[in-house]
Amino acid sequence: MNYISTRDKKTYFDFKSIFLRGLASDGGLFLPEKLRKYSKDDLQRLSKLNYFDLASEIISNFSEPFLKKDKIKSIIEKAYVNFDSKDVVKLNKINGVNLLELYHGPTLAFKDIAMQVIGLIFDEIDLNKKKINIVVATSGDTGSAAIAALKEKKDINLFILHPYKKISDIQRKIMTTCVSSNIFNIAVKGNFDDCQKIVKQMFNDEKFREKINMSGVNSINWARIVCQIVYYFYAYFKMQSKINFAVPTGNFGDVYAGFVAKKMGLPINKLIVATNNNDILFRVINSGEYKPLKVKPSLSPSMDIQVASNFERLLFHIFKEDDKKVKISMQKLSDEGFFKLEKDELNILQNDFEAERVDDSETLRIIKDFFVNYGFILDPHTATAVGASYKIKNESKTVILGTAHPFKFLDTIKLAIGKKIEPPKKFLGLTEKAEKFEILDNNLLELKKFI
Repeated sequence: MNYISTRDKKTYFDFKSIFLRGLASDGGLFLPEKLRKYSKDDLQRLSKLNYFDLASEIISNFSEPFLKKDKIKSIIEKAYVNFDSKDVVKLNKINGVNLLELYHGPTLAFKDIAMQVIGLIFDEIDLNKKKINIVVATSGDTGSAAIAALKEKKDINLFILHPYKKISDIQRKIMTTCVSSNIFNIAVKGNFDDCQKIVKQMFNDEKFREKINMSGVNSINWARIVCQIVYYFYAYFKMQSKINFAVPTGNFGDVYAGFVAKKMGLPINKLIVATNNNDILFRVINSGEYKPLKVKPSLSPSMDIQVASNFERLLFHIFKEDDKKVKISMQKLSDEGFFKLEKDELNILQNDFEAERVDDSETLRIIKDFFVNYGFILDPHTATAVGASYKIKNESKTVILGTAHPFKFLDTIKLAIGKKIEPPKKFLGLTEKAEKFEILDNNLLELKKFI
């Protein structure tokens, strides 16, 4: 499998290179040169596989020849051995709502599904005794998933940037109570977009990147997308009909994995993008204008993002693989603060995607109604996807992606249903544990110096 950059399709990379680099040196994101397309007969064959074999089949398409299917299979089996669901994920049918629970891993969030695999892929790379320094921005869940996957690895340091006082207390404590000599938590005085911008600036500084042997595990790393493609296939095989997926969306990686699954032949009707009041994706999908605004704090903090990095990958498709146009549009975004899709480009976008915005008051109402009517507690992010699915009407059934356990958002849940929920066994006593993290200014040079 060869890979290209969204901003340069003439230069080829292998899987190992794009896994370690994360971001292309030209600032673009990596994409496979071509995708495998599954036929109806292929899908019929895949439908008989369990989750582990299905993951091995799909992921090996992207990792060979560096990691062959047998090696991927052993990685998958090891990665998911401690998940609470025997099938890794669980399709829960609740009074007509099809909820795909993706939060049965070690940190109770969908990020575990990719991150546990990524942590083991690092073990397959000969680092020549040179330590890798991974720098990652998190809006709440990526950081804890990365820690769970990479703690105590002797050849890796992990630096996690989270926005100071802009994630839930539980999200922060899962990260900052971990005792491991290779983990460094940093609270940046800014929002997630500021954290992500700093990480990208570090990646784009070749001298700094080489000096610290830098790598990344944000969703800009293609390996994250690859692992997330699997559960779209799994859900379709459980439903056995053409379906929509409703996805709570911030940085666009999770819903983009669904788009890749559709391009690979999965009969997906619409990918429904659910946003909160940080609605850049709602606006671009409905109007064609991509214009980041000021980030607004919300009850679904992991979606408090105005620059959805993975959207650049979709742009490459919308622009019919015109890498120069992608580069021009991203430069316009940097220089002028926006870009606008042409009418035919917007049509291409709307052929696969719909979007709805769900504000905090709606989110609270959905959580309360779901609890009162069905006795089931949704986290606030999943609630936005439920709300978006209610607003969009078509003949296909819809699968909601449940992205996190409600325990991670105790204050919001109490506000919605009037009661506190008990912690899962794995997090008993978490709130009493001592935390360790640095608080730093939103300053690139200061953060470079710290690392």
